Amino acid sequence: MTHTPRILSLATALPPHRLSQDEALGVARAVFGPRMRDFERLVPVFANTGIETRHAVMPIDWYMEPRGWPERTAAFRDGALSLLEEAAGQALASAGLGPRDVDAIVCASTTGIATPSLEALLLERMGFQPDTVRLPLFGLGCAGGVLGLTRAGQIAQAMAGRTVLFLVVELCTLAFRSAEATPTNVVASALFADGAAAAVLRADGEGEGPRLVDGAEHTWPGTQDVMGWRVEDDGLGVIFSQSIPALIRNRLEPVIDGFLERRRLARSDLAGLIVHPGGAKVLHALEEVCAPVSAGLDDAWAVLRRCGNMSAASVLFVLERRIASGARGPHLMSALGPGFTAALAQIDL
Repeated sequence: MTHTPRILSLATALPPHRLSQDEALGVARAVFGPRMRDFERLVPVFANTGIETRHAVMPIDWYMEPRGWPERTAAFRDGALSLLEEAAGQALASAGLGPRDVDAIVCASTTGIATPSLEALLLERMGFQPDTVRLPLFGLGCAGGVLGLTRAGQIAQAMAGRTVLFLVVELCTLAFRSAEATPTNVVASALFADGAAAAVLRADGEGEGPRLVDGAEHTWPGTQDVMGWRVEDDGLGVIFSQSIPALIRNRLEPVIDGFLERRRLARSDLAGLIVHPGGAKVLHALEEVCAPVSAGLDDAWAVLRRCGNMSAASVLFVLERRIASGARGPHLMSALGPGFTAALAQIDL
């Protein structure tokens, strides 16, 4: 018998350096203002994001100096491992487990490079078993929280009765590049933040916790240039199109409805939403597409307001809030990432 995987526990972690949106604007103005004639025209973007505070893996002064690949990679490795250790430790403790109880680890991240991969570096650091099954995931971007959790659930089903740990960490602030004085980079500096999350899953037909019922993804043809990274001499350069909200409004609805129909559900059957808060415009578009269901959008707005856009990690922060609120019933979990890809999952709280 195949059992539906359950989320036994979930934990999130934020880096220590907290900055207000006004502080972020001050850094952007100091770095880009002298070289951009129209910088002040872009200033309203910082207020319009809906973000009040964010967290960064490095102190704010670090971002004001030019940084190359060695410095960024070192910051990614050290910062990501610290956050993952914190989130994983909390999630395992909440489930009454330790590192040696874990049979498989799935780890998603797209904002830096580590070889050996992050979960491999955590094996000895945290005391996981040497024969732990590992699956690092790179390149999923903001969709990595949903797709990574889905992959972890599939592994939990394939390894019925054994424990799977899902990890996700994104250090988006490390993509802040002072050399690129462009509107896209200014908008990125107004949105992106750092964070991590961990979830413990098992499929054994026992216990309590949210049920990860099903997952799916849809990649639209001809949209590979909508979102992603450019590899530059001094780091990763962000790519995101102004057409993203329009793409959501024009193309996402039939994908969502098709996914729900395969589950014999309609949008009106959903008890709530667990959506990636990519930005204010994205959330407004999702409000329209997902109507009439709206429960859970307040949680997405709260994560955006307090934490900014942490890429793949953000949607786990939203899920954490929905669980803590006592929400029940079938929820649609969604995020959008490079490809251009919609990641969907049904989670029954």
